[in-house]
Amino acid sequence: MEPIIELKNIRKRFGDHEVLKGLELAIRPGTVSVIIGGSGGGKSVLLKHVIGLLKPDEGQVFVDGQDTVPLSERELTEIRKKFGVLFQEAALFDSMNVEENVAFPLVEHTKLSAAEIQRVVAEKLASVGLSGQGPKMPSELSGGMRKRVGLARAVALDPKIVLFDEPTSGLDPVMGANINDLILRTRDEFGATCVVISHDIQATFAIADEIFMLYDGKIIASGTPESIKDSQDPVVQQFIQGKAEGPIQIA
Repeated sequence: MEPIIELKNIRKRFGDHEVLKGLELAIRPGTVSVIIGGSGGGKSVLLKHVIGLLKPDEGQVFVDGQDTVPLSERELTEIRKKFGVLFQEAALFDSMNVEENVAFPLVEHTKLSAAEIQRVVAEKLASVGLSGQGPKMPSELSGGMRKRVGLARAVALDPKIVLFDEPTSGLDPVMGANINDLILRTRDEFGATCVVISHDIQATFAIADEIFMLYDGKIIASGTPESIKDSQDPVVQQFIQGKAEGPIQIA
């Protein structure tokens, strides 16, 4: 099976700091892939390369078999329609109510009628357990509800790929478990490939089909949750066990 996302020999430098150092990554379609690694280790930079917000200094980024690095901004806009993104803080528009937030990508990128948009919005809100919440403003919602609205908006266009940036950050364990369940449902009910950036190890082992460990600008380990748990790499073991002592040094 061909990867739906593939990064080959990606290098990215900001000034004197090289963040990605020949990174290689291949993500299979229809899976939940979780990228783990320390804060400031390049996870968000990696994600921005996947969606074309950053271009590498060297290397190739393939999405659905197409190298996106040489593409113009207009061509990248078309590629980005394959993606839905759930940002860390949900990134809702404060001036729009829940219904308007979820409708936004449909209004911007489709020619659906107002009635059709309303139908899709109601369907997506129902899928995340928020039926009847359309008139509420983001300020009236809990953190977990805002994330669920963000997910409804992310899947509004039925994307092939959904990117999740620290989806359980700042949530209590019960709400975090609900978000994990929604990620699995995004894979199973919408048929989407899910790419999750996380340092929540418990959530990672609960949802991942495959885990990728990013360290020092490269993917140093990848595999199923079981194989990552059994890894003999001291960096991997220190990270997943949350130990202070080991090869990972606090800057």
